[in-house]
Amino acid sequence: MKKSLILISLIIIVFLSVFFIPKNMKKVCFKNTCFNVELAISSAEKEKGLMFRDNLKNDAGMLFVYEREGMYSFWMKNTKITLDIIWIDSDFKVAFISENTEPCVSDICQSINPGINAKYVLEINAGTVEKLGMKVNDKLDFKL
Repeated sequence: MKKSLILISLIIIVFLSVFFIPKNMKKVCFKNTCFNVELAISSAEKEKGLMFRDNLKNDAGMLFVYEREGMYSFWMKNTKITLDIIWIDSDFKVAFISENTEPCVSDICQSINPGINAKYVLEINAGTVEKLGMKVNDKLDFKL
């Protein structure tokens, strides 16, 4: 009887994880702080990003994943949330940070181009970089 209950419990856990946990949710950690990030991998996901969202949980973010390192610019058109944007190289080191990046409320929005190669770009709530003391060359831990 006890073995049956354990087996049923395991089956329920596997079922819930397969069908109810989003596949594109992963973790990016800095020191002891982890963010549950949505992955933006496809062109459509990258184009939409965090547009039209009214808020973002403190432990959440979006990670843009590129096939290879390159210079990737970002803009804040139709984004309602002030963000910290972090460019990360292929060694998972912070390459550039744009803190407290304000939403663009006009029809023409300026791009943020750090002029440095990155493979990933992480968007999190504004003020988080300062709160955590994150800086260029800090290493992040990806759990993808």
